[in-house]
Amino acid sequence: MSAETGTAATGARDGAVRRVRLPADRRTPAAARAVVRSVLTESHLDELANEALLLTTELTTNAVEHARTELDIEVVADEIGLTVTVSDFAPGSGDELTVGARNDSTEINEVSERGRGLLLVDHFASRWGTTYLPTGKGVWFRLDRPGTETSAEALAGGTSAPTSAGPGTTADKSAPSASAMSELMQTAPDLYADDPLPDFATSLLSRVAEMVGAAGGTIRLDRGDGQGRQVLARFGRPPRPGSELLRVPLTVHRPYTGELELDAAPSAYARPLAVLTAERLSLHLENDRLRRADVRRQVWLTFLAEASELLAQSLDVDLTMALVPQLVVPRLGQWCAVHTTDEWGRLRLAAASHADESTLPQLHKVLAETGPDSIQARLREASRSAAQIPLGGPMEGFAVPLIARGQRLGTLAVGRHQRHRHDPDEVAVLEDVARRAALAIENARIHAERRRVAQTLQQSLLPPVLPVVDGIGFAAEYVPTGDDAEVGGDFYDVVPLPDGRWLVVIGDVSGKGVQAAAVTGLVRDVIRVLVGDGKPLPEVLARLNETLVERGGGRYCTLALAAVGPGEGDTLDVSLHLAGHDRPVLLSAAGGAGFFGTGGTALGLLDTITSPTAQIALAPGDSLIFYTDGVTERRRGRELFGTDRLRDAAAPLAGYSADVVAARLRSAAINFSAEPPRDDIAVLVLRNDAT
Repeated sequence: MSAETGTAATGARDGAVRRVRLPADRRTPAAARAVVRSVLTESHLDELANEALLLTTELTTNAVEHARTELDIEVVADEIGLTVTVSDFAPGSGDELTVGARNDSTEINEVSERGRGLLLVDHFASRWGTTYLPTGKGVWFRLDRPGTETSAEALAGGTSAPTSAGPGTTADKSAPSASAMSELMQTAPDLYADDPLPDFATSLLSRVAEMVGAAGGTIRLDRGDGQGRQVLARFGRPPRPGSELLRVPLTVHRPYTGELELDAAPSAYARPLAVLTAERLSLHLENDRLRRADVRRQVWLTFLAEASELLAQSLDVDLTMALVPQLVVPRLGQWCAVHTTDEWGRLRLAAASHADESTLPQLHKVLAETGPDSIQARLREASRSAAQIPLGGPMEGFAVPLIARGQRLGTLAVGRHQRHRHDPDEVAVLEDVARRAALAIENARIHAERRRVAQTLQQSLLPPVLPVVDGIGFAAEYVPTGDDAEVGGDFYDVVPLPDGRWLVVIGDVSGKGVQAAAVTGLVRDVIRVLVGDGKPLPEVLARLNETLVERGGGRYCTLALAAVGPGEGDTLDVSLHLAGHDRPVLLSAAGGAGFFGTGGTALGLLDTITSPTAQIALAPGDSLIFYTDGVTERRRGRELFGTDRLRDAAAPLAGYSADVVAARLRSAAINFSAEPPRDDIAVLVLRNDAT
C-alpha cells in the first residue's frame, strides 16, 4: 500500500509521521495506541491524548472485527493537531459501507453496531471521513488543539484533507467527555470477588446514568433458575408514574434474559450509550452463564457418579427401586414414582417419594387413577412408545421409560420443580438417571434369578430332612458361602443300607458354581446307587474315583463315609472311611474330645486310592462330629479357625443332643469372624442316643 492510500495527508510540515502495518488480532488496538501515543508525545499534543487514543481504539477494533485483514495505521501530526488513518484490505464498494453517524442526525438512535463506534468518532473528531480504493477502505479522523480550526486554507500549507472527507460537526456540550467514555469502557468486574456481577453492573449503570443525565436506572436479570427476574443493579430513584423509560434488552443466551432500564430524557446519545453499556454487561453475563453451566455440569457429573455407585451397590430389586426416588427428590423434581412392568405387561407402582411427605397419600391416589386422561394412561404410553411423555393434571411433570438391554422394565415419572420447569440439562440428567436405574434394576433382577436358581440347585444337593432313627441322633447345619448366588461344593447325606445300617456321608467338591454342583450331584447319586446295590464301602470309593478320573475336568472330591449300626449292648458300631477328608471329632459323653480315623486319598486325582477302615464303638452319649474345610479354614485376618479350635469348642458340649452340638459349632465358626463366609460351612453330627 502506498503512502497516499487511504490517508488524510501525505506529509506534515514541521510535524511527525508514522506508518505501521499490523496483523488483525486482539493485540492490534493496543499496538495502534502505542504508535499514536508516541506521535503525540513527540509533537507535544498531549492535550489530545484521551480523544485520540479512544478514537484509535474504536477504529482499529472495528476494522479487526469486520474487515479481518491486516491494517495500515498512519499517524500525521502538525503544529495544530493530529490525523489518524486506519486502512484495511477488505474488498467491497463504497455503497456497501456506512461512512459514519453524525451527532446532529435524527437517525442516530438507529445506528448499527459498527455505527456506534463511528458515533464516538463523529462526536469527538474535528473532522472525519472514509476513503475507498480497489484494495480496501480507510477511515480517518482529525483532532485539532482547543481554540484552533482546520480550514482548507490552513491545510493547504501543511496537511491536506482526504478527498472523501465527511463534513465536520461541533461537539454537543451536554455530550459525554472522552474521559467519561474511557472510564465507562475500562470498567471491569473484580476478578477476585465471589460474585462480581452486582458491583460491576452497579458501576456500569451509575456511570452511564450520569453520562446521559438519567434520574434513575435498573438492570434486571433472569438466570432461568426459577427465581424469576431479579434486580441485579439499581441507580437513583424509582421511575416516576407515567414516565417513558429507555429499555435495552441484554444480549445473552438462554436461559439468561434481562434488560437495562433508564429514566432519562431523550437525547442523541442516551440509547447508543445504553446499548453500549448493555453489550459490555452482556459479555460478562455470558461468561457468568458459561461458568455456572460448567460448574453445574460438574455437579451433575458428580451426582450421576454417586447415583451409579449407590445403585450398583444394591443387588436387591426392591431396595434398588426404592433408591431411585430418593436420588431424584428433591434435586430433580418435587416427586418421583417408579413403575415396573409385570409378566402380563401391566404397570405396578414399585416406589414413590414426594418432597412434602404429607402429600404422599394424594400422590398415590393420583397415580392409581385410571382413565384416558389419567397419569396411568400417560405412563403406559411412555412404556409402550419408549419415549418421553409429558404429564399434565395436578401432578405436572414427565415420564421416562426404563429400558435396559432392549427390555422395557417400566417408567420413571418425575414431577416438575416447585417454581420452574425442567431445563434441557436437567432433562438430560433425568434420562441418564433412568438409564442407570433401569440397568441397576435389571442387574438386581438377574442376580435375584441367579440366587433363586442357586438356592434351588443347592437344596437339591442336600437332603430335605434327616431320618429319625431310634437310638441314633442325626443333626446337620449348613451355611452357604457369602455369595448366595453361587452354588457350593459341600454336601452331606444319610442313606439307608440294605443290611439295615445307615450310611453317613459328608463331602466337599473342589470349586464352586454350576460345574461344582454337577460333580456334587454326580458323587451323591453314584454313592446312592452303589450302596443301594449292596457294594462294600471300599468298592464304592474305588468306583467313584474311577468315575471322576474318567470324567476329567480337574475337579476332585474329599469324602467321609461312616456306616453305623447297632453293636453290642447299647453301643453303635461305626465303620469309617476317609478319602482325603478331615478326621471327625470324637466327643465322649464323659467329657473330652479328640480326632478319630485315618486319612486317605482324595477322589478324582489318581487312578488308584487308599482308604483305610477305622472301627469304633460309640457308647451312649458319644458323638462323631463331621465337618468340611469351610469350618476349619474360616478366617479372621490371617488367623484360621483351625481343627484345634474346633475340638476345643466341641469339648464343653458333651452330653448335649446332636441338634445342640451342631448348632453350637456352627455359631462358633460363624462368630469367629465378622466377614461373610468365603466357603460353605457344613457340620454333621452322629450321636448315640441310647439311654
